[in-house]
Amino acid sequence: MKKQTATMQDSLQTAKTLAEALPYMQRYSGAVVVVKFGGNAMGDDDAMAEFARDIVLMRQVGVNPVVVHGGGPMINDMLNKLGIKSEFVRGKRVTDKATVEVVEMILSGLVNKRIVQAINDQGGRAVGISGKDDDLMVCVADDPELGFVGKPVEMNVQVLRDLYNAGIIPVVAPVATGMADNETFNVNGDTAAGAIAGALQADRLLLLTDVSGVKNAAGEVMTQITPEEIRQMTADGVIAGGMIPKTETALMALDQGVRAVTILDGRLPNAVLLELFTDHGAGSQIRSTEPRVKPRTRR
Repeated sequence: MKKQTATMQDSLQTAKTLAEALPYMQRYSGAVVVVKFGGNAMGDDDAMAEFARDIVLMRQVGVNPVVVHGGGPMINDMLNKLGIKSEFVRGKRVTDKATVEVVEMILSGLVNKRIVQAINDQGGRAVGISGKDDDLMVCVADDPELGFVGKPVEMNVQVLRDLYNAGIIPVVAPVATGMADNETFNVNGDTAAGAIAGALQADRLLLLTDVSGVKNAAGEVMTQITPEEIRQMTADGVIAGGMIPKTETALMALDQGVRAVTILDGRLPNAVLLELFTDHGAGSQIRSTEPRVKPRTRR
């Protein structure tokens, strides 16, 4: 009897959670949400499966997710096996000719197809592409110090629209073509996600990482931040290291019309669902305007 009561309580809680999520599901129905998936969670089978379920559920309730991924740990492993040394400048990988070939192999091959397979295994329909496909992302060198690290200068996102309008979840590897023939660039995953979100005029950009969010000088996670606060914290050195490209990406995306950007801990169970479909949210949200909770009225 006690077991049956506990089961009923669990079921009631599940039903309550679904009911409370309704306004958020209505709010994001038809919305484009770009999700940058990265960090050590990518190497964990259980975490990968959970992320894939979240993405499939988003698609099931009418959201159009576009997944952009990194793969730093996998790239590091392969470079170490091949005896190729990595260096970083301002949080970005220095990429020579040998490194960019390994990067493309790992990102467009191993990592991309692993994510695609995980989404398909959860009942979704996913297709993996890179920034080279249909000239999705055309780059120039970001900085001479960084070698073949690209800065997106031209985005051709119709291929992504075609995929999600057909009910397919695009999974994008951040490898891009250059202006010259046979030129390949490694693009920071956050930068690629921001460029794609901006070109799509996405409603939301979610940057999943291995930290809980943007922290202030006291080490506390800030749940709501304005672009002005981001710039000041960067100038003061509070935002530093690998967080710099993430916040730079957020500011760029907002400038290009993305409604809001959230930097959140991808290790948190169901982090994406918490952020989109609950009052609680997750991580640090950066936006210029006041949040809108209620869905638009359709007439």
